Amino acid sequence: MRENTTGFEVEDEEPAPVVLSAEQLLALDREAGRDIMLMLVAQAATGLLVVVVAGVWAGSTAALSALLGAGAYWFFNALFALRLRINAARSVRTSPYVLLFGELIKLFLTALLVGLVAWYAQEWLVWPAMLIGLVLTMKGYLPLFVLLRKRSRQ
Repeated sequence: MRENTTGFEVEDEEPAPVVLSAEQLLALDREAGRDIMLMLVAQAATGLLVVVVAGVWAGSTAALSALLGAGAYWFFNALFALRLRINAARSVRTSPYVLLFGELIKLFLTALLVGLVAWYAQEWLVWPAMLIGLVLTMKGYLPLFVLLRKRSRQ
């Protein structure tokens, strides 16, 4: 450390970048793949819980509407996760642009599917149930992240 002309201490050099071994990279890939699958399971469980609650509370039409909302997001999310897992299995590094483009495509297709469901099921669709199923499935991974974060701190 040295003092610059303004009187503040500055570091002489930048810290060296972290270099991981092949084994460490493989372990990180395995852990990321497991976490992706856990996220999909958590989202599916959340979606099914919403379907059951909607069915008990408002009947089978609401349960089907919640299932369509949950499935509209989960299906495309599962396809995107599968693509990421295939790339990881082939040892292909995924570009941030691929991730951004994949997320945009996933959200566009989800919106398109929700629109198609609304168009074809407009006579019987229960909108609140469908939207709650969609939103809670989208955010169904949050409790899992809290658990994973606690696990990583131990």
